[in-house]
Amino acid sequence: MNRRTFAQLLTAAALAPTTFAQSPKPRFSVMLWALARQLPFDRCLEIVSQAGYQSVELVGEFHKWSPTDTQRFNARLQELHLTVDSMSGVDTGFALPDQSTLFLQQFTEQLRWARALNCPQIILLSGKLLDSVSPAAQRQASIDNLKRASELAAEHNIEIVIEPIDRLENPTIYLSTVADAFDIVRSAARPNLKVLYDLFHEQRDHGNLLEKLTKNIDLIGLIHIADVPGRNEPGTGEINFANIYRELARLHYSRYLAMEFYPTHDPVATLRNAREEAQRYL
Repeated sequence: MNRRTFAQLLTAAALAPTTFAQSPKPRFSVMLWALARQLPFDRCLEIVSQAGYQSVELVGEFHKWSPTDTQRFNARLQELHLTVDSMSGVDTGFALPDQSTLFLQQFTEQLRWARALNCPQIILLSGKLLDSVSPAAQRQASIDNLKRASELAAEHNIEIVIEPIDRLENPTIYLSTVADAFDIVRSAARPNLKVLYDLFHEQRDHGNLLEKLTKNIDLIGLIHIADVPGRNEPGTGEINFANIYRELARLHYSRYLAMEFYPTHDPVATLRNAREEAQRYL
């Protein structure tokens, strides 16, 4: 090889596009209660699988299950190639200063269920805004209780996400916006403590979805999808999901996107279309 040929090869290599390993893509799940309000539970699992999803989320249905029921559910998940990615169901809120002991007792029981169902993440709610306690005291109770819960969860490699609920849906809730949730999580400073960014709840009361998403992506452990108003599938309301998905792609979001909407048409087709639309942008 002469000097000229070698120089040409170096120039070509410099101009060629660099190939990077493909970034992990988000995974897709369905919060089952949004389907189960109209359909039998077993049929909901089939619908999720037929629509091409990887996972389901639960809201405490399992609290009434026997060991046989749990075994049957796990076997059915395996048949349908599904997992449980997240679950709620702790009744006592983490922001109630006088109920810390009860909260931690219920959370410990929830950990037992998470292990039984091979679920790596637990969703927690704050509980009521109390007239008799200052907001600052409830914030501090939130931080203290979540620190303790995170330490218990870390022993089993389980993550916690806290979920704000809009006050149109729950006028008495303490935690109603992701802005406050991000503040609490930053103050608690536990690696297995994140925020559930529910786009439906945040849009109804506060809006400004993209800026809060971009500035706090490192603290988001789960995203829930439903349009406003109506809690139906994307495209039926006012949220610009295309822009949200583009931003998630730019930010390399690789956690779960969970559909938590009431399908307005055939549930299999509606869920499949919602997933495929998201994947086109992601």
